[in-house]
Amino acid sequence: MAGSLNRVMLIGRCTADPEMRYLPSGQPVTQLRIATNRYSTSQEGERREFTDYHDVVVWNMGGRKLAELAGQYLKKGSLVYIEGRIQTRSWDGQDGQKRYRTEINANDIQFLESRAGEGGEAGPRVASFPPAAARGDGPPDPGDTPDGDIDPDDIPF
Repeated sequence: MAGSLNRVMLIGRCTADPEMRYLPSGQPVTQLRIATNRYSTSQEGERREFTDYHDVVVWNMGGRKLAELAGQYLKKGSLVYIEGRIQTRSWDGQDGQKRYRTEINANDIQFLESRAGEGGEAGPRVASFPPAAARGDGPPDPGDTPDGDIDPDDIPF
């Protein structure tokens, strides 16, 4: 088989309020951390729950202001769907040791919770930005997605 695939889809809850910052170029970037749960049964038949934590980086892409929307609307405890790719970056720490960080670079976000206290709306809210009809059925334009051209030293966290 030729080619490769790097695609991640997660549904989880934000473990803290997102942090939105700006690169020296003025480009916004939002970092958030989400927790996902998984379950397993031990050999004794006991059901166990495990929690995994994922670092997510959200960029604006083209006309889609994902970083700004994530920073504005998500908060600790928010249920969110994240779709993107895994990226590991490395740098030399102040102590001279090589450091690594594996993150999910999001290219789609959907908010998956009810909006309590807004006009009595009780149903689930699924919001994708921009709405699916506005962004087309195809994948994002590769020119819109940040690739390896961003210097890790420019990321403010």
